[in-house]
Amino acid sequence: MWTADNLKQGKHCFFGSEGGFSKGFYAGLNVNTKSDDDVCCLDANLDKAAAYFGLKKEDMVLLNQGVSADAVYVTAASRDVLTADGLVTDKKNVILCIRTADCAPVLLEDRNAGVVGAAHAGWRGAFKGIIENVVGMMVARGARRENIAAAVGPCIGVLSYEVDESFYRQWMDRDAKFASYFTSGRKKGFYQFDLERFCADRLRGCGICNVSVSGKDTYALKEQYYSFRRFTHQGLVQRLKCFPTELSAIVL
Repeated sequence: MWTADNLKQGKHCFFGSEGGFSKGFYAGLNVNTKSDDDVCCLDANLDKAAAYFGLKKEDMVLLNQGVSADAVYVTAASRDVLTADGLVTDKKNVILCIRTADCAPVLLEDRNAGVVGAAHAGWRGAFKGIIENVVGMMVARGARRENIAAAVGPCIGVLSYEVDESFYRQWMDRDAKFASYFTSGRKKGFYQFDLERFCADRLRGCGICNVSVSGKDTYALKEQYYSFRRFTHQGLVQRLKCFPTELSAIVL
């Protein structure tokens, strides 16, 4: 697991795959409740993560995540009820949760205002504006941009994130300045994409100066993190949504 130096300790955590109860393909701290992992193992994993905050799994907000820029304000816990990719709350003991397996989890806080947020920033969500929408919702609940601290957690690293020409063109059609997030790939017509830096720059573009990044590549660190791309390359993903995910969480 990893915690960010600029976020309040004991009130956030980017969990990895280690230390859980799941077995086999899902071995470790899998929290993908849409997978076919054993339900008892999933519940035990969620309880273990919640206990980090001195709370229970019933205090978690677990989203039906997709690839959207939709953020929701929540006042109470729920499990697989709300469909969105971002969360904001100003209520205590409500654990905001993001589940990833290469996408970038982003956790945010303004402890002065008593507002926290979380974003599931895969490339599509980040491209569409999920980070900006979570920040905007935090501000609407009383946070001040200059007081927000944010961290981009472990995600697929630039050296592991090979993309093709059509991916690159989609970004260039949006803004030629996005070229700075791409480097030449190992094969002709391919590129390496820096998701972590893109997300960090999105935060800074929102007026947030206090930004940290983990620098941890989920694809490369196979003993510490789940990676959808790595599992796919290994031929292990057999059914839609049936792969393990790690948890990133924050609470007031």
